[in-house]
Amino acid sequence: MKVASTVRRGAVGKVLDRDVKELAGCLPYNDHTSDVFVVATSNDISKLPPEFGRSERFDGLFFVDLPGREQKDRIWTQYIQLFDLDLEQPRPDDTDWTGAEIRSCCRLAGLLQIPLAQARQNVVPVAVTAAESIQPLRQWASGRCLDADRPGIYHGKDLRKPSRRNLKHLASVN
Repeated sequence: MKVASTVRRGAVGKVLDRDVKELAGCLPYNDHTSDVFVVATSNDISKLPPEFGRSERFDGLFFVDLPGREQKDRIWTQYIQLFDLDLEQPRPDDTDWTGAEIRSCCRLAGLLQIPLAQARQNVVPVAVTAAESIQPLRQWASGRCLDADRPGIYHGKDLRKPSRRNLKHLASVN
């Protein structure tokens, strides 16, 4: 990958660049003549070679954002049961949490024999630690990718930068 070659200079980066280009060459068109189904992930798709974004290369390019409320509730239930915790105990604030952070909270609560709310104090969401890289990724995906949660194009949560000016635009005022 190009991103790998910028991080890993030399022979390793060149091999990764070559491998990614060979993969792109193996996927010339999405002709549906074989039983091959390809799923690929990228933490920063803007760093991938443009040949991967060409039309008909893949059936769809999906953006997977942080889980919503319904998804988080199912994840909490799954991990509370896995770690044999009390399903009735209150769940902590999980704003900006991924499934991995919910799992970590449940694992810690089970290991330390403490309530989820107390275990939460030891979990820092990646959306907080890497906020400066997540917001630009959402901006890049907005309008370019399909939404993994619902049918249609992904439109990120309020991606507009707050204005420093407080102007009221009134059409009737001259």
